[in-house]
Amino acid sequence: MTSESKPLAPAPAYRFASKPDDDGAGLDLLGVGRTLWARKGSILFLVLIVSMAATLWALSLTPIYRAQATLLIEPRASRVMSIEQIYGVEGSGGEFLQTQVELLQSRGLAERVVRELDLINHPAFQPAAAPASRWALPSPAAMMAWARERLDFLPLTLPEEIAPVETPSEIDAMVARRDAIARALQGAIQVERLRGTQVVGVAVEMADARLAARVANAVTRGYIDSQLEARMAMSMSATNWMNERLEELRASLRQAEDALQRFREGQDLVDVQGVATVATSELSMTGTRLNEAQRKRAEMENEYRQIQSARASGFDALLAVPTLLYNPLVQQAATAESKARAKVDELAQRYGPRHPTMEAAAGELERTRASLREQVNQVVAGIERNYQLALANERALSSAFNATKSEIQDISRKEFRLRELQREVDANRALYDTFLGRLKETNATSDLEPANARIVDQAVVPETPVRPRKSTIVGGAALLALALGIGLALLLEKLNNTFKSTEDVENALNLPVLGILPRVKTRDRSESLALFASPKHKSFAESVRTVRTGLLLALRERKHVRVVVTSAVPGEGKTTAAANLALALGQLGRVLLVEADMRRPTMARAFGLPPGSPGLANLLADTATTKDALHHLDGFDLIPAGTVPPDPLKLIATPLFEELITLLTKGYDYVIIDTPPTQAVSDAVVLASAADAVIYVVKSDNTPIPVVAKGVGQLLQNHAVLSGVVLNQVDVARAQRYGYRYGGYYDYYGYHGSKS
Repeated sequence: MTSESKPLAPAPAYRFASKPDDDGAGLDLLGVGRTLWARKGSILFLVLIVSMAATLWALSLTPIYRAQATLLIEPRASRVMSIEQIYGVEGSGGEFLQTQVELLQSRGLAERVVRELDLINHPAFQPAAAPASRWALPSPAAMMAWARERLDFLPLTLPEEIAPVETPSEIDAMVARRDAIARALQGAIQVERLRGTQVVGVAVEMADARLAARVANAVTRGYIDSQLEARMAMSMSATNWMNERLEELRASLRQAEDALQRFREGQDLVDVQGVATVATSELSMTGTRLNEAQRKRAEMENEYRQIQSARASGFDALLAVPTLLYNPLVQQAATAESKARAKVDELAQRYGPRHPTMEAAAGELERTRASLREQVNQVVAGIERNYQLALANERALSSAFNATKSEIQDISRKEFRLRELQREVDANRALYDTFLGRLKETNATSDLEPANARIVDQAVVPETPVRPRKSTIVGGAALLALALGIGLALLLEKLNNTFKSTEDVENALNLPVLGILPRVKTRDRSESLALFASPKHKSFAESVRTVRTGLLLALRERKHVRVVVTSAVPGEGKTTAAANLALALGQLGRVLLVEADMRRPTMARAFGLPPGSPGLANLLADTATTKDALHHLDGFDLIPAGTVPPDPLKLIATPLFEELITLLTKGYDYVIIDTPPTQAVSDAVVLASAADAVIYVVKSDNTPIPVVAKGVGQLLQNHAVLSGVVLNQVDVARAQRYGYRYGGYYDYYGYHGSKS
C-alpha cells in the first residue's frame, strides 16, 4: 500500500522503561474484593495453618485461676473536725477511693497475708528442686539414717532429732525469702474500682485455685483489720494532742475577753450602734439645710454683686438692676417721678420757669425724685442685710456639719475596734467549743472505731481459668494470619504490571497520550460505537474530542490522510475508539471508516446493516462494487468487512488493496482504518507501515506492559508513524481512588466513569 504523502514526523525512538511507582494510591474496595476473592484459597490455607499452630501452643500453657472478693469502702461522714483530718489521711470522692486501692496493693498488706497464711512454707512458693544427678553423693542425713539402721547398737543421733538453732545467715535468708514471696504476691493482687461506685474488687490470679481464693479473702480481712488498728492508734494520739491544744485555746479565749472588756470600760461605750445611727441622721439633716443655705447665699450674693457694680455707674444704672426694677415700691415711686417729669415738661411749654404753676410742678418733681431715691436706698439696704444673714447662716451650718462628721468618724473608729475585739472573742470561743466537743466525742468513742469497709462478697474457689484465653489466642492468630494474607494479596495486586495512568504510558512507551476514554456502561455493541453522538454521555464525547484534537495537531490539519487504529490484543476497544473518532472527525469534514479487521468483523451488525452486506472483502475479491460496499451513515461513510475470507492478510497485501485505499482517500478528508491487534496477526503491521498516522489503543489496567511494548516495537521497526496512544476503558472512579493521575484529562470535566 502506497501513500500520497510522506510521513509527517519520523518514528520516535522506542525504548523500554520500568513502570513508575504510584504515589498516594488509594483504596478501591471493588478491586480489593476481586483481588481477595481470586486468592481466597491461599488466604484461607494460611489462616488454617496459623490457627492450628496457635491452638497447640495455647494448649501447652499453664492455666491461671482468678479468685475475686468484693469490698464496699465508704468514707465516713464529714464532721467539723476528724482525727483523720488532723493526720491528713482521710480524703473524699475519687481521691479517697484511689488511696484505698493503693493500700490494698501495698507491700505491707502483702507481708501481713504471707504471715497469716504461712505462705513461706506453702508448696506453691517453694523454690524448684534441682534435678537429682545420677552420680550425686547421698546427703549427710541419708548417710546417718543408713548407719543407724545397720549400727543401731551405737549411740547415734539423727539431725532431725536435734532442735534447730537458726544462725544469723539463716534469719537473713528467711527474711529475704519472705520479702520475695510478698513481692510476688503483691504482683498477683489486682484491685479494680467499679466506675461510679464505692465498690472495689480484689482479685488474685494464681495457678492454684484454692490458694487464690484464700489469698483474696485474707487480703480483704487484713485490709479491714489494718484500718481498725490504724484508727485506734490515731485516736489515742489525737486525744493527747487535743488535750494540750485545748489548754492553749482556753488561755487565748480568756485573753480576748479581757481585752474586749477593757476597751468598753476605757471608752465608756454602752450602745455604739445606736449613737452612730442618731449621729448619722443628724448629719443628713444638717447637710440638707447646708445645701439650702448655700443656694440662698448664692442668690443673695448675686443680687448684692449686681447692686455694687451698678452703684459705681450712677443712680440710673442702679435703677436698671432687675431686683430694683421689679420691686413694687420702687416701681410706684418711679411711676410718680415719671408723671411729675411729664407734667413739668408740659407746663414748660406754656409758662416760664418762675411761674407759680411751673414752680409748684418743679417742687412736686423734686419730692417724687427724693421719694424714689429713698425707696431705692431702702431696697439696697435690705438686700445687703439679707446677703450678710445668708452668709452667716451658711457658715454656721457648715461648722455644725463638720463637727457632726468628726463625731461620726470617731464613733466609727471605736465601733471598728470594738467589732475587731468581738470577732477575736467569737473565733476563740467557737474554736474552743469545737475542740471541747470533739475531745468529749473522742473520749466517748475511743474504744469503738467502726471500719469504713465491709466485705460484700467473699472469694470462692474458681472453677475455670482466666488465662490463657485459648479462644482469644487462636482467634487473634487467625485474624493476624488473615491480615497477613490480605496484605500479601494486595501486594501482589500492587505489583500488577499493567497500564493504569498516562504516566505509565509515557514512561514505558515514550509515546504521547492523545487522550483517554472513560469506561461507559452500555447495553449493546451498537450503543458503544455511537457514544459520541449520545446526549447522555457528554463526558465520553468530550474525551473523543480531545483525541481528535491531538490527532489533528499531529497531522497538522492536513486533509486526505489515512489513520490506522490498532491495539496489542483483542478486547481493548479499538473498534469503539475508531467508530467514535470517525463521528468526531465527521463534524470537521468527510470521513470514511474502513473495517479492515476481517477476522472478527462487528461493525455491520452494530450499525444495523442487513446480514450479508458487501464490504471490503467483497471489493478486494471483486464480487461487489464500491457503490454496493459503501454505506452512508449519520456523520460518516462505512465500508464494513464484508464476507470473511479464509486468509484476510492475502487480500490486504495485494496491490488491489493499495489502489482501493488510495482511490478512497481522494474522496474523503479522513480515512480511518480499523485493523486487527498487532499481537494476534500481522495485518496491522502491514496496514500501519504506509499510513499517515497510527493510533495505538491500550486498555487501562488490563493489558500487560511488555505485550504493548512488543506491539509498538513491531510497528516502529516497520517505520509506522505512531501519532500517540489512546488509553481506553478507564475506570475513572477506581483510578481516582487509587490515586492514578491522567495529566488533567479529568480534572476539568469532573468525570466519574462507569463499567462497560
